[in-house]
Amino acid sequence: MELNGIKKEPVLIVGEGKLVYSVVVCLLQSGYAVVLCTENKHKAAENIAIHYADLTQHTAQVINRKLLDITDVLDSELPYKMAIVITEEAVLKKKLLIEQLENKLPAHAVIAINTESIPLSTLQEGCHYPERIIGLNWSEPAHTTYFLEIIATGKNKMALVDQLADTAKTSWGKDPYIVSGGLGIRAKMIAAMTREAFFLVSNGYASIEDIDRACRNDPGYYLPFAGNFRYIDLMGGACSYGRVMKDLNPELSKDSTIPEFFIESIEKLKRPAEKNKGLYQYQESDSKKLAETFRRFSYQIQRIMEKYPFNYKRENAVSSTTINRSINE
Repeated sequence: MELNGIKKEPVLIVGEGKLVYSVVVCLLQSGYAVVLCTENKHKAAENIAIHYADLTQHTAQVINRKLLDITDVLDSELPYKMAIVITEEAVLKKKLLIEQLENKLPAHAVIAINTESIPLSTLQEGCHYPERIIGLNWSEPAHTTYFLEIIATGKNKMALVDQLADTAKTSWGKDPYIVSGGLGIRAKMIAAMTREAFFLVSNGYASIEDIDRACRNDPGYYLPFAGNFRYIDLMGGACSYGRVMKDLNPELSKDSTIPEFFIESIEKLKRPAEKNKGLYQYQESDSKKLAETFRRFSYQIQRIMEKYPFNYKRENAVSSTTINRSINE
């Protein structure tokens, strides 16, 4: 099944930042022509070129660079059947971009936009074609990770949503799931874990390094093989976990505010003189080396996960039964 009945027609991508650049590469390596509209063309070209070099080094794949066009202006009329939009979590900015694209794109074009904390229904309000506005959340680097979260509401045509999921699985190298309820699930799970980590650090129970070691050395070890629920099965079933959660749940944080130490880190990042200071302290050379190491690691972990696909017994089947659908209503 091909999205909109069109196979590998050019895709418009709108946005800026590391995630955007890796989404561009994800589609390029899948054979799609891409038009990237971004504020800083030079920065985009530099970062995408780094990914080109990584691909050649780690996979021997050579991308046809003629498939990419980078611009900083949206034409008055756009011929694309699909636009992928990636912005910060700001309702007005997202709705303004959707409005601009609806006025420029064909009526049947799909607009797939990232939304972690904003209900998709909010973004669909007032749209000419709300059924064509689909939530699409990625993980960076998008060209080496299997993650893709597709979000729909009752206003969406599920046949079109299923086509997008099928395209992502068969053409983009993704293992997508669909959330039918307007809000994604990935951000909620990460937020819950981060809230507890904030509580533990703020109250002196653990350091930032302790939290990272606990996450890296326990769930970080098994999650590339199995999700949390499959891991519960591997460890002997739900009974023991149920007993632990019964005791722990009343003790978990219910804070609704961001702790002071994290606010201070945000403020530091706003000051140019402290651009290498985050939750950890870095020298400029450290930051560059860490980024290079992480990019190399992303290819290594991808190769490991390829050996152990999620749907072990039906990994080659593509249908509505193998594309995971979650209900979040």
